[in-house]
Amino acid sequence: MTTPDLIWAALLALGAAYELLALADNKGGNTLSERVRAWFRVHTRPGRAIFAIAWTGFATWFLVHILA
Repeated sequence: MTTPDLIWAALLALGAAYELLALADNKGGNTLSERVRAWFRVHTRPGRAIFAIAWTGFATWFLVHILA
């Protein structure tokens, strides 16, 4: 394994561990999905539109980035 592989693996593992701890402690508002809903204010029409555009843009970029 290379150093970048180890760094990415550590970041993913830390993120997964945090998410599992957030799910286990039963406090509201600390999981990734709850944070995304708060950041983009997806309960409003403009928030939903901004989130949809941002997510579609990211997903398109990521697909091209990985396949190219």
